[in-house]
Parts: sequence; C-alpha cells; structure tokens
Amino acid sequence: MVGYAALVSPSLQEIGLAVKRLQWRHHREANRRLAGHGLSLVQWDVLRHLHQQPDATLHTLAELTFQTDQSMGALAKRMIERGLLERADGPGRATRHVLTGEGRRAFEAGSLVLEAVLAETVGTLTDAERAVLHELLLKAAGQR
Repeated sequence: MVGYAALVSPSLQEIGLAVKRLQWRHHREANRRLAGHGLSLVQWDVLRHLHQQPDATLHTLAELTFQTDQSMGALAKRMIERGLLERADGPGRATRHVLTGEGRRAFEAGSLVLEAVLAETVGTLTDAERAVLHELLLKAAGQR
C-alpha cells in the first residue's frame, strides 16, 4: 500500500525548500572537507571551470561560479598568490588564467571530495532515479 504522503503532491514552496536544503548540505559539507586541502568550494569551482574551459575569461568564470566580476577578480588574485593559478596573455587585452601544477593537484583532490559528498546524497539514488532527477532539474531551470 502506498503511504498517504506519496499521494499528496508537495507544494511548490516545499519543493523549492527541498532543493535549497540539498544544495546547502552539499555546500556546507564540501566546504568542511575541502578545508582539509586548503580550499573552499568556490575556489574548487574556479579550478573546475578552468580545467573544463582553459580559455575562460574572468568574466566567464564569474558567471559560471555565480560571482560578480569584481569578486572573481579578487578571488583570482588570492588564488595566484597561493600558487593555484597564473596569469597568461590572451587575445587582445584579455588576460586569461591557467592552472598551475599545484592548481591541478588541488582540483583533482577537490574532485574526490565532491564525489564523496555527492555520493552520500544523490549517489544513493538508482541510476534511473538520478537520470530522472537530472532531467527534471534541467527542465525546471529552463535548460530543456
């Protein structure tokens, strides 16, 4: 027999709150574990995006990591000082940033942390459930 809760459709606010709670859990736990590697989640996210898009501008990185251009510039400066990034000339007046060897190592270590954090939540779903969740999240975000 199906329980009563399964028959009642959650409100839009309840769904939104559930998404936010899961996101908050991921951020909190990822930041806690990444601290052991000397990283924050936003720093790892910058490393991840530069790994995936080596030609990304600071403006693009700001958009990808949900920051302002100014805050991304300040973060990049701190990451350069830590030896995670270095500046490289780009086309025209553009300045690009590239991962250093230390930046690549930090990205890889952080990736293992994020995989472990996500394995404890969405990783508990079946492959089919994850596929449906992914499709529904993309649809709700207007990306499908």
